[in-house]
Amino acid sequence: MNVTGTHINYFYVCKRKLWLFANGIQMEHTSETVAEGKLIHEYAYPQRAEKYSELELDGIKIDYYDARNKIVHEIKKSDKAEEAHRWQVKYYLYILEQKGVHGAKGILEYPALRQREELELQESDRVYLKSVIAEIEQICSRETMPPKVQKHICRSCSYYDFCWSGEE
Repeated sequence: MNVTGTHINYFYVCKRKLWLFANGIQMEHTSETVAEGKLIHEYAYPQRAEKYSELELDGIKIDYYDARNKIVHEIKKSDKAEEAHRWQVKYYLYILEQKGVHGAKGILEYPALRQREELELQESDRVYLKSVIAEIEQICSRETMPPKVQKHICRSCSYYDFCWSGEE
């Protein structure tokens, strides 16, 4: 299995969402929240497209990568899933390191909130990410999806109707 940044993000947000996504049930195209996030990505920093490139590598897609300074820029709409966002950026740094790019740093940005956080990959993060990757692979390979767990972010999730329609 090729673990992506989306898998890492969903691992922290909701294991059921992770399983659904990994098993080909993708609802993001119906989500207004996802559409808003794409607009923020495109219009929050219009000058970035000229200076930095979007980078796709081994299933990951980095919003903006400053190759000269080795900085990953990840843009998010809201900080509601901040832990998931942090680990997604650290995963990108981990993949870059696996490909020979050492010493890269990450910047997690919330333009609507005017906030940003700088991130670096520590040795403990590398060890932890290996265990997370193994757990993601294990969750995604199950025959049945994990049970639904009601969280505060469920109502804004693109899978909300799928999980909470009353059907089993």
